[in-house]
Amino acid sequence: MPIVNVLPHPELCPNGIQLQAEEGQSICNILLAGGVEIEHACEKVCACTTCHVIVKEGLDSLSPITDQEEDMLDKAWGLTAFSRLSCQAKVHHQVVTVELPRYTINHARE
Repeated sequence: MPIVNVLPHPELCPNGIQLQAEEGQSICNILLAGGVEIEHACEKVCACTTCHVIVKEGLDSLSPITDQEEDMLDKAWGLTAFSRLSCQAKVHHQVVTVELPRYTINHARE
């Protein structure tokens, strides 16, 4: 069973958290089910970057990145070589550790 470790984030997850998941679930859905209220302004259709995460461990075990996701990531605040949109990155058998960026480009959080 895949495990997603979330590093501490001052607002969304101050102490960090470890979440168990079903294989094939997106990181975004796993975080939301675990009580981590990550933004997802486009309702998880790869049309914004508010669910951007930085994968610290397990990047190779995630579903492959698509051209559409790569194009959207170019707009993300704090983009790194290890960035993924959590709504598109699906987990497999390995442990994945993610960092939630401090900021997003969403100016009007609901």
